[in-house]
Amino acid sequence: MLKCSVVPAAEGIQPLEQYREGSSFLFSSPQGVLLAHGEWGGLEERQVAAGKESLHEAAWRLLDSARRSGHDFPVVVGAIPFHGEEPARLYVPAEVYRCEPLHFEAGDMPEQPLLHGYTVHAVPSPEQYKQGVNQVLEHLRQGELQKVVLSRSLHVKLAQTVDTKRLLLRLSSKNTQGFTFAVPLTMRQNHGNDIDAGVDAEETPRTLVGASPELLVTKKGRQIKVNPLAGSAARSDDPIEDEQRAAGLMGSVKDRHEHAVVIDAVVSALRPYCSKLNIPEGPSLVHTKTMWHLSTEITGELADHSVTSIELALALHPTPAICGTPTEAARNVIREIEPFERGFFTGAVGWCDANGDGEWAVTIRCAEVTGRSLILYAGAGIVVGSSAEAEFAETSAKFRTLLQAMGLHEQQSMMTQEG
Repeated sequence: MLKCSVVPAAEGIQPLEQYREGSSFLFSSPQGVLLAHGEWGGLEERQVAAGKESLHEAAWRLLDSARRSGHDFPVVVGAIPFHGEEPARLYVPAEVYRCEPLHFEAGDMPEQPLLHGYTVHAVPSPEQYKQGVNQVLEHLRQGELQKVVLSRSLHVKLAQTVDTKRLLLRLSSKNTQGFTFAVPLTMRQNHGNDIDAGVDAEETPRTLVGASPELLVTKKGRQIKVNPLAGSAARSDDPIEDEQRAAGLMGSVKDRHEHAVVIDAVVSALRPYCSKLNIPEGPSLVHTKTMWHLSTEITGELADHSVTSIELALALHPTPAICGTPTEAARNVIREIEPFERGFFTGAVGWCDANGDGEWAVTIRCAEVTGRSLILYAGAGIVVGSSAEAEFAETSAKFRTLLQAMGLHEQQSMMTQEG
């Protein structure tokens, strides 16, 4: 029988202490924590790589099957990939615990020393990434596209096995207003990207881990909320410089145009589902430990309460914030230029319950963890007026979320770079 219980707020970081590497799903947001163990049943790969409509229907059939098997209130959890033709990782867990939002006291998070004996290999190389940005700019100059999000990856190999639970603790303590997640993956879902040659694929857990600042959609009853982020600037350790960067971002014509393109696309995707939409006149500023972002929080009311959170997530995905616009043209350019498969990066991660309620975040500031290896991902939105150096610097700033959580530092990491 599927278990479901609530952990009181007084238990603090207890959900993280109960996390089991390789078998637990974790999704922590300002609304609360969903922690799940084991797997009652999942979607077969042939079911989930045939397009958005069949993916939603397959997930709903799985929930219905769990209900008919005697589960009182099943939940489907997991991750949706960037490219719709790739397999998703969606399943009904054996045990589900709903908890109050995480809170941290002094001493909850011990300092982690800088890790030694590691290498970092950039794919593509810095110069290749900058060449790719210039290729995108040429496409933009031809007028066929308004925006393309180009990403890169860092392959990190450590001398010791990654402590995923500790990594989640550090990520969530720095991301209390965001979305910290861990999704257990199968080895079939490595999307063609390299894994550690010394790893036993049958025995070593493979986990998607991250700390996303961006809500894709949350749905409760008829009420929905989305919070697109587009337009970014790296933060500074100097308070005065940090304020200047924030003001510069808010006043940037390029970044506000990039943000407006995303908002227009999100609103267009939501209108067929909503009887009401509340759209602010302009963006506001939000920040993480490493980045400033332009943000617009949109709320609405569904015309049909039976629409599910996963259906809305699929209708919105991919937004121009993580792909580009027009969508298909941007996808084609991404496939042409990026020398790796994104897999779940810039997809969606979250959950949907038997009422159709749920919460999904955009899968950014993330890494795939396998044994002693991690693959980190970061991207930047390229529009007319972008520069290769600036976009490379933006991706470097975004990598710091994961690097700092592991006790690594960008400059020292790049000094040990291979290739």
